[in-house]
Amino acid sequence: MNLSIGSDHAGYALKSTLIPWLESMGHIVADKGCHSEESIDYPDYGHPVASDVESNTANVGILICGSGNGISMTANKHQGIRCALCWTPEISALARQHNDANIVALPARFIDLATAKQIVETFLTTDFEGGRHANRVAKIACH
Repeated sequence: MNLSIGSDHAGYALKSTLIPWLESMGHIVADKGCHSEESIDYPDYGHPVASDVESNTANVGILICGSGNGISMTANKHQGIRCALCWTPEISALARQHNDANIVALPARFIDLATAKQIVETFLTTDFEGGRHANRVAKIACH
């Protein structure tokens, strides 16, 4: 699977650990930054990931910031993006099953590495259920 990943400074360490783990599972990972723990602005890294997913350059995206909120809000400004802030694997599963989420946002300051891996693995392996949920998802986009 082609993945696009990005973070702010608060998510840099988690992103740096997730990338080799994802690559070890055979995924192709485009790292959109940031590349250090020096303070930066999360939109500068959220927009490129959202653009990759929006243009189908990446199948899905992974975004990480301190709370997961700011970077998720940034991604959700893009039409066709459904970025879900997930802090448990169960929420990650529901984001895929019911909302057809195509980007997962992780709150680096509130989850540990093991939980982050469970969330991401669940996100990548759970399918959208469609059915009644498809009608709801279709109503998300502004017309």
